[in-house]
Amino acid sequence: MDMSRRLQMWQQLAESCGLSTVQQGLQQVWRLLLLCLLCRLCFRRGGVSTVKHIVSALSGMYGLFFFFELHMLWVLLLGALCYLVLLLGRHSSSRGLFLSAVILIYLLIGELHLIDMVTWHKIRGSQMVVAMKAISLAFDLDRGAVSSLPSPAEFLGYVLFVGTVVFGPWISFSSYKNAVEGRKMSWSWLQSSFLSLLKSQICLLVSTCVAPYLFPLFIPIHGNTVTYKWLHAYENAVSFHFSNYFVGHLSEGTTMLAGAGFTEEKDNIRWDMSVVKPLSVEMPRSMVLVVTSWNIPMSRWLKTYVFKNAMKLGTFPAILLTYSASALLHGLSFHLGAVLLSLGFITYVEHALRKRLAAIFSACILSRPCASDCSHQHKKEYWVKLLNLLFGLLAVFHLTYLGSMFDPGLDEQEAEEGYAAIHTIQRWSELNWASHWLTFACWVFYRLIQ
Repeated sequence: MDMSRRLQMWQQLAESCGLSTVQQGLQQVWRLLLLCLLCRLCFRRGGVSTVKHIVSALSGMYGLFFFFELHMLWVLLLGALCYLVLLLGRHSSSRGLFLSAVILIYLLIGELHLIDMVTWHKIRGSQMVVAMKAISLAFDLDRGAVSSLPSPAEFLGYVLFVGTVVFGPWISFSSYKNAVEGRKMSWSWLQSSFLSLLKSQICLLVSTCVAPYLFPLFIPIHGNTVTYKWLHAYENAVSFHFSNYFVGHLSEGTTMLAGAGFTEEKDNIRWDMSVVKPLSVEMPRSMVLVVTSWNIPMSRWLKTYVFKNAMKLGTFPAILLTYSASALLHGLSFHLGAVLLSLGFITYVEHALRKRLAAIFSACILSRPCASDCSHQHKKEYWVKLLNLLFGLLAVFHLTYLGSMFDPGLDEQEAEEGYAAIHTIQRWSELNWASHWLTFACWVFYRLIQ
């Protein structure tokens, strides 16, 4: 394909896909952004805190109605159930575990018996955010990090906070209380919010209009049948990645626009909410950093409220339990469960292998970058950089394999209902289960050198 032909196709793609994608994206979110701004203005005005919590809850309900209409009642029912459980167990010291079990039962019954599949997949994200907020509050009450059970208005204001209830992310109860106090509006607040919203639209464009046509329209690479399978898998993975970045940056923007998502040091306020780190995923050092950079608040939630509580069982069981909890929060989806559990094995094997190699060679080749004062003898030698680069390329290989099933070209109805198990098995079979075999080989090598 010559350059003039490629430029012509780029122009057609921009006109047919780019403009319509941006227009539809803005049409879907402008009312939510307006609600976030109104909530921020209410927090800033001062007055009785109960009124602020009620405004937060009502604006969150209105935002849910914009996107889900009357299906929002299932989200409200979950919030009411969570508060009832916390109220009944207010004298217990195991509220976190008990509420987690109740939420799990509610989600399973709702998905299997009460709600049709398409509706469930639409409201799943909001259900997950409400569940994570309630569970974190319950554990914080058990630990004494939160002194007493919030009032109904305060609780609903927190779990239905308009900046996070539709697209996420999870924020702690203390972060919500800081937002309610109403920090002053500033240019940095507006700039940070706008920048995140702009990045979200760029990611939406890449996911919809660039990634599906990456080879050979944007990158002129051709190949045989085997090469084509992997190039197509990489296109699917990149498209899925950037759809996640779209939601992540959008949630950063809505959270900050509504008044949360800042850090405060003395009199200095930084609006630095970070949900995703695309560069750490697309050019990774390790799969461990990919997992934490994919959704930073959720990674923090899983580490604080699942992994640390499960560490008494041992490292590997704790990792499996953490990924299982994440899979259950995402719903009974075979493809998501398969990806998350595969991630659990991949990250464990990678972490263990690199830790052992770092000890053998006394080199900075751990999954995470070493501190400047680490005890390793070899830090910046070329062979150390080469090993880290090889592990990074291995991570890209795993991401391509795992993301191959998220095909943007599939039937819309199938995507809304969730990918069937046969679809996952078929896609991974086409790639010869390469990532799983490679992970097994790395585990065998780790056991041999242990």
